[in-house]
Amino acid sequence: MTTEIQQFAECLRTNIQKVIVGKREVIDTLIIALLCEGHVLIEDVPGVGKTMLARALAASLGSDFRRIQCTPDLLPSDITGVSIFNQETRRFQFAPGPVFTNILLADEINRATPRAQAALLECMGERQITVDGETRPLLRPFLVLATQNPIEFEGTFPLPEAQLDRFLFRVRLGYLSPDEEEAMLVALAGRHPIEQLGAVASGAEVVKLAELIWSIRVDRSVRRYIVALIHATRHHPDLALGASPRGSLALYRASQARAAIAGRNFVLPDDVQAIAPLALPHRCIVRPESALRGRSADEIIAQIVESTPLDLGAVDE
Repeated sequence: MTTEIQQFAECLRTNIQKVIVGKREVIDTLIIALLCEGHVLIEDVPGVGKTMLARALAASLGSDFRRIQCTPDLLPSDITGVSIFNQETRRFQFAPGPVFTNILLADEINRATPRAQAALLECMGERQITVDGETRPLLRPFLVLATQNPIEFEGTFPLPEAQLDRFLFRVRLGYLSPDEEEAMLVALAGRHPIEQLGAVASGAEVVKLAELIWSIRVDRSVRRYIVALIHATRHHPDLALGASPRGSLALYRASQARAAIAGRNFVLPDDVQAIAPLALPHRCIVRPESALRGRSADEIIAQIVESTPLDLGAVDE
C-alpha cells in the first residue's frame, strides 16, 4: 500500500520537476494536499512560478484545469455558474462555472470582493455547490490552488478566517538559488517544457490512494502530541485565536500523507513537526500588541512546536 503511494508521489514529483526547477519540498506539499483532497494557498511575490506549478500539477494528472482571474468585478456566478433561460425548451438550464473541474486556480484571490470569495466557501468545505436552491456535487479529486501577493495590498480584500481555515496549507515558493536559477534559464532556453508535459497519473488513482491514507497508523502518543500542539495555540498569550478543530484534523491527515509518500505505514512526530508550519499559522490570529512587537504566527507556531513535549507514556500496546 505505502509502496504504491510512494511510487505515485515519486512519479508525480519527477514529472513536475521537468517544469519547476528545485522546490522539491513545495512540490511534495502539493502532493500531500492532493492525497488529502485539501486546498493550498500559495502566497508569494509575482514571477516565482505559482501559476506554472498549478498547471504542471494538472498536466501531470491529465485532469481538468480551470483558472479564475480574481478581480473586484468578479461575481459569485462567474465562479459557481448560473441558470440561463432556454427559449427552445422554455426552461432554465444550468451553465456550470469554472468550479466544476479537478484543479481550480484562483489567481490573486485577495483581489476578489468578499462576496465573490464567499462563493468558494461551500465548494472548498463540502465539495458541492448550491445554486438556485439545487445542490450539485463537484468532481473528484477537487483541489483549489489560490495565489496571492503578500507585498501589494492596494485594492485587495484580505481573506477572512473562515476562508483561510478551509485551506489545508499555506506555502511560499521563495526565490531560487543561483545554481537553480541558472538551471531554469537552460531549461527554458527553447520550447517551454509545460507544452510537452504529459500525464503520469490519473484523477481516479488519486481518489483511490486518498482513501488508503486513512489506514496509515497514528500511535496514541502522536495523536496526543497533535492535540497538545493545537491546544497550545489556543492558550498562547500572543495569539487572539488559535487553530480550529479543522486544523487538528488537517495536521492529523497531512501527517499520514507525509508518512505514506515516505514509504512508511506509520506516522512519526517528525511528520507532525514538518506539517505544523504549513497547516497552522494561517489559522491563527496574532494579538495586535504582539504584532506591534514583531511577533508573527509563523514564529509563534515554530516556538510551540519546539517547546511542546511528546508524551511517550501514551504509546499504544
